Amino acid sequence: MVELTGHSLTIKEVKQVIYHDAYVTASPASVKRVEESRQAVEKIVDEKKVIYGITTGFGKFSDVFIDSKDVEQLQLNLIHSHACGVGDPFPEKVSRAMLLLRANALLKGYSGVRPVIIERLIELLNAHIHPVIPQQGSLGASGDLAPLSHLALVLMGEGEVFYKGERVDALSALSKEGIAPVTLKAKEGLALINGTQAMTAMGVINYIEAEQLAYESEAIAAITIEGLRGIIDAFDADVHQARGYKQQINVAKRVREYLNDSQLVTKQGELRVQDAYSLRCIPQVHGASWQALDYVKEKLEIEMNAATDNPLIFDGGEKVISGGNFHGQPIALAMDFMKIAVAELANISERRIERLVNPQLSDLPPFLSPEPGLQSGAMIMQYAAASLVSENKTLAHPASVDSIPSSANQEDHVSMGTIGSRHAHQIIQNVRRVLAIELICALQAAEYRGVEKMSSFTKALFHEVRSVVPSIKQDRIFSKDIEQAAKWLYEVNWEELREEILPKSQL
Repeated sequence: MVELTGHSLTIKEVKQVIYHDAYVTASPASVKRVEESRQAVEKIVDEKKVIYGITTGFGKFSDVFIDSKDVEQLQLNLIHSHACGVGDPFPEKVSRAMLLLRANALLKGYSGVRPVIIERLIELLNAHIHPVIPQQGSLGASGDLAPLSHLALVLMGEGEVFYKGERVDALSALSKEGIAPVTLKAKEGLALINGTQAMTAMGVINYIEAEQLAYESEAIAAITIEGLRGIIDAFDADVHQARGYKQQINVAKRVREYLNDSQLVTKQGELRVQDAYSLRCIPQVHGASWQALDYVKEKLEIEMNAATDNPLIFDGGEKVISGGNFHGQPIALAMDFMKIAVAELANISERRIERLVNPQLSDLPPFLSPEPGLQSGAMIMQYAAASLVSENKTLAHPASVDSIPSSANQEDHVSMGTIGSRHAHQIIQNVRRVLAIELICALQAAEYRGVEKMSSFTKALFHEVRSVVPSIKQDRIFSKDIEQAAKWLYEVNWEELREEILPKSQL
């Protein structure tokens, strides 16, 4: 079970909810804060105070006063008019994360919603009713207005949801689960859509997937080192301590653990004096990507527990301030940083693939072919990897450097953070396939060298993956192998597998 407080949600807990269906509740203390905040909003409406978003219009219409009799209509109009998302929907896991993060943000007690709004969000989570939310249409400032409007529609019994494997009308799914739609009261529509939960939810899913890929990339690289008879000296602890980056030190340590008793690695001067950078600099390059991922994780965990709507209510309603916490710049920059960091894992991986298949760069069979000339082997797998790496370079262009004014120039600088998070997700899918190709080629090279000479860890990993991708005995439709390997990389519980096959003395 995961209890939401508005202040303490972690990526580990998000993972439990999104991937392992942990039951979600709200802490009583947080609900009490929400009730107090709501009383402040109702007092503002009763006293006809002019407060943005509560008794006024939105954006450029902030100077238009709204009478108390029209506040419900105002919220309904807001959600209907702002539900302008287009394109394919976010993956269900992202939609699920958006529900979780929105509930957590509202529990901070600065937003002025009734507790029932948060109850409904949590009920949707626990019933596995996930709003259909189009991916495109957010500028990433004033919050993720369009995506979150599609989420808000579902609370009202409108829009569509994913429910039990099908895409259905929201009202139908709510009825089957005995969940009553809500009528939004003063400020509640604005509180639901003024926030960064689309980009942050996508960002958290990205981080979870990228973290696993980063770990997997090291183990795959270790097999490649064996296939190329790489020099283990470059991973010596003293080398990395001398530079001082903890992430670099940790990557080198893990690679040493994976290759601990390998008979395929070499010492400097045994076959050659030094390896190419794509082998020798694995700790430096992968370590730098880990530095970026650590930065991204820090920013995401702050944002997951942030109040990002507008206005915010303090001191029991004595202080209501229109600010700009909805601006997605912190996450926009983090997603752009993530794009570059994860893309680099594929960039260096593709260079290792080239060394595995190019007969001018190793003594392995040309293109790892069982019959060079008659059979092409892994020749075109390297093409596919190169194509994905090139595509990533385009996707890695920072979204956050762009801005287009909106709302008649009232909102004259925006983050484009949601675009950044979506592009990061695309890059991650491409990287997984590049690593799948390296894995296939590395296994083939290690098999050529002699599986019995592999380390205890890589040998166990070899047999694990061989149940998914068989040895290349003759040319076949390698697209299927790449997708199978990528699927395995996505689905495997890497932490459990590592603990299972790494000798206990090395853990």
